[in-house]
Amino acid sequence: MTGNFIYSLNATMPIFLVIILGWWLKRIRFVTDEFVSVADKLVFKVALPLMVFQDIAGADLSRDFSLKFVLFCFLGTCVFFWLTWIGAELFIKDKSMIGSFVQGSFRGSAAILGIAFAKNIYGNSGLVPMMIAASIPLFNIFSVIVLIRSANAGETDKVAVVKKTVKGIVTNPIIIGIFAGIPFALLKVQFPVILEKGIASVAGLSTPLALIAIGAGFSTEAAVSKWKLVLTASFIKLVLIPGIFLPVAAWMGFRNEEMVALLILTGAPTTVSSYIMAKNMGNDSMLASGIVVITTLFSSVTLTAIIFILKSSALI
Repeated sequence: MTGNFIYSLNATMPIFLVIILGWWLKRIRFVTDEFVSVADKLVFKVALPLMVFQDIAGADLSRDFSLKFVLFCFLGTCVFFWLTWIGAELFIKDKSMIGSFVQGSFRGSAAILGIAFAKNIYGNSGLVPMMIAASIPLFNIFSVIVLIRSANAGETDKVAVVKKTVKGIVTNPIIIGIFAGIPFALLKVQFPVILEKGIASVAGLSTPLALIAIGAGFSTEAAVSKWKLVLTASFIKLVLIPGIFLPVAAWMGFRNEEMVALLILTGAPTTVSSYIMAKNMGNDSMLASGIVVITTLFSSVTLTAIIFILKSSALI
């Protein structure tokens, strides 16, 4: 158990430390607002789409294929997204905050932490790539939908909102990256080494650059003023969703590698890209960054606790 706790700290605290670095660089005026703006756009329009493309294109969709597992990931993602969105619409008065709140509540860092987490426990990636293929496209598609809807919350022309939503989905760089990667995954295309390394280098910019931008753009005052929504979203992401869906998964017979992949799907901290997407799509970036910071900070505790429960119950 000590090893799992240390691993969780190793997986999450470096992320938190890079966020602090970005905050400190802004405080000493080494990083400017202009740099943060350019970095956000670079990550959103170039690095992040390439990372998503690389993840999807490199996934082995046929290895260890389990229709039951894929359907559970797919349907589970749909259920906890729509329930979160419906709840947010009912209880959040300021509709401009709904996009960032919903995305922060349901969209975990599966692609970044998932494979590393599974390898730490089993020595291989297990079924995490299958989970990523089943859920990550939905994460991005649903995020685009709710962020566009939230950004246009004040409009009364429903036809215009629908047109903007459809256009936003079709032209969204993340969505383009997903659908561009699917044919390469299905055909199992092997990229030339030069091209593969070039894509990997640019895609590798997404996480560290986004983390620095989050820290540099983070406002303590703004985050504190929205602490109720930040803590509520963090509770939903780290406790409520895994607390509901993992017992259902256990009842359906999922064990070992399957359960670890589902733990990542439901209990991983909010992905850094949620802040980038929220800011670039006209949503509440302060709320989004607050959720990323808090879920990252506390995920080492919640993930360790869930692992302890799963091991004690002989589920992993």
